[in-house]
Parts: sequence; C-alpha cells; structure tokens
Amino acid sequence: MTTPKTAFGQTVHHVELADWLATATAHHADGYVMFDWLGVEDAGRPGAAGQRHAVFLHVINPQTREGVMLRTEIAEADALPSIAHLWKGAQWHEREAAEMFGVTVDGKPEHLLLPDSFEGHPLRKDFVLASRVVRPWPGALEPGEDNTSAPSRRRTAPPGVPDPSWGPRREEEPQS
Repeated sequence: MTTPKTAFGQTVHHVELADWLATATAHHADGYVMFDWLGVEDAGRPGAAGQRHAVFLHVINPQTREGVMLRTEIAEADALPSIAHLWKGAQWHEREAAEMFGVTVDGKPEHLLLPDSFEGHPLRKDFVLASRVVRPWPGALEPGEDNTSAPSRRRTAPPGVPDPSWGPRREEEPQS
C-alpha cells in the first residue's frame, strides 16, 4: 500500500493492482463499511497514455464520516479482483465497468445494460458511434471550419424577439 495523498478534503490511496484486494479488505476491516461508488476512467482520457484504465473505489466510515478513495490502474490484459464480497453494492458497479469499459473483473459478471449481441464498450473513447458514421454529427463543424466559407456574424435580436423566419413583422406607423 502506498502513502495516501489528501487534496481538497479527499484522501486518495494510489494502489498497485496486485494490492487492490488486500487494500480494500484492510479498509473494510478499519470501519469503511459503507460503499459509495466504484468507477472507471477511460484509458483514452486527456493526458493519459491510452494503455491503462484508472479504477476508483470510494468508501466511507459511518462512525467518523470520513471517506477514502482507492485508485488503481489496469491494463487491457489484466483482471480487477472483485470486491463485491466486501460491499454488496459494488457488484452492480463492477458489472457496469466490465460491460461499458471492457474491464475484466474476476467472477465473470453477466450483462447488465446491453444485450448479449452487442459488440464493444460504449463508454470508451475509442468506441465508434454508429450515428456518426452514418451521418455527420451536427455539431462537428462550426461555421468556417469546413474551409468552404468564412465565418459570419449575424446580428442578434434582443432576448424574446423572434427571428424574421417567424413571419411578417408589424409595420411601423408612417410619420407625418
């Protein structure tokens, strides 16, 4: 187990994958019996090398109301030891991590949200959305980014005034 780091009132233990289960068990024995959440940060996150997912576990000691977060990194070929026997609520989160991010969890969890025929892991950055392949994403290009025209600025009306496409405007009274 490594030395914990505290920042902004949150204690984070950076744990090697081999020590994940032992560290989690030790915290459970120390009174951190309230499971909060388990989540995954994709390997494709900004600033990452793209090879390892980060797995986070947040648990709370109900007597002291202190929370602690365990963090480990897991490679594509590694398996995350299950902690569902310590905190029953972790099983759902482990199943989500396996299905949505492709993290292998000991115990081979069954599908949670997606059908058995679904291929891929939709919360990973490298997952290709079929809707973007079939049709260009509407927000992909801003005016002028497609190199066919210069960006233009249109005059904006005050809030609550509809644009001219809403129909004819009331004509002003002729001045005499």
